[in-house]
Amino acid sequence: MTDAETTELRRGWTTGACATAATKAALQRLWGGAFARDVGITLPKGETPVFPLALAEAGDGWARVGITKDAGDDPDVTHGAMIVVEVCASDGGIRFAAGEGVGVVTKPGLPIAVGEPAINPVPRQMMQAVVAELSAAHGVAPDVIIKVSIPGGEALAQKTWNPRLGITGGLSILGTTGVVRPFSCAAWIASIHRGIDVARADGQTHVAGCTGATSEKTVQGLYALPDHAMLDMGDFAGGMLKYLGKHPIARVTIGGGIGKITKLAQGAVDLHSGRSQVDFAALAALADLPAVAQANTALEAYGMGGPALADAVAKAALHQVNARFGGAGIAYDIVIIDRAGTIIARAGV
Repeated sequence: MTDAETTELRRGWTTGACATAATKAALQRLWGGAFARDVGITLPKGETPVFPLALAEAGDGWARVGITKDAGDDPDVTHGAMIVVEVCASDGGIRFAAGEGVGVVTKPGLPIAVGEPAINPVPRQMMQAVVAELSAAHGVAPDVIIKVSIPGGEALAQKTWNPRLGITGGLSILGTTGVVRPFSCAAWIASIHRGIDVARADGQTHVAGCTGATSEKTVQGLYALPDHAMLDMGDFAGGMLKYLGKHPIARVTIGGGIGKITKLAQGAVDLHSGRSQVDFAALAALADLPAVAQANTALEAYGMGGPALADAVAKAALHQVNARFGGAGIAYDIVIIDRAGTIIARAGV
């Protein structure tokens, strides 16, 4: 085993943790009169990270602090972005505002109301706790406007699920623990769940989850589905199907290439190449074509078996989905496409 394989990946901090730290430092200046060089906060599970201030500005009745987000070794789209919080007095209570690069919720189904800044519940609670702590320490009323900005966030948001979820104008302030764990599946699966919530709230009766961009484009065109009916399933078929079992939608289409759908047909619900593999002996038996057992890839197997093999895979995938997730009254169908986006098999229609 190499040193690289034994080195633990470095964790990082969420946008919510950065916004909380920036809020604390800005309030210390607003209510206490001086900026610190860095600021420490306590996260929901007790961690106590310290953040250096990347920006510190103040004027009459306001203070602004920026924290540069460090996502550790996770390939997070917001790694290196500056999370900026400006605080000033409100006319009563704590109010949140979206500045440059922070989105606003426009569709129901999310944990934040329509019209509100896309600052999720736990980051809000963390910032509210900081306000309560510092207002008590300084003997002032906890009446403050917290405006969160992410310069460049609107462009970064195009690389996220926000536009499809109905969050316009920028990124979301996220985090349930404050910690970014490298290559965690949790954030992706949470986005799938939010996509289902938005589709249900919008009254969608047909949604689709696909393994990649090509299958998504084909399936969306096939059924003329709106963007917010397209769930970013990727490899996480199980994460999508389990949540749909508890939050059903009348019709669900699953689309993908022959390799991923073969793994689904063989019982896998995590379709990542590092976590599930095609059983070619089983595929040969399914297709009644012994030569397929010697194939190196599902695409090679399809070259041997042609449409009959793809049709058998689609039917087997549909059987697996119905057997494991069919108790919620959902009508499932399967669409298999080739690399050009041409449909090569369907089941359940």
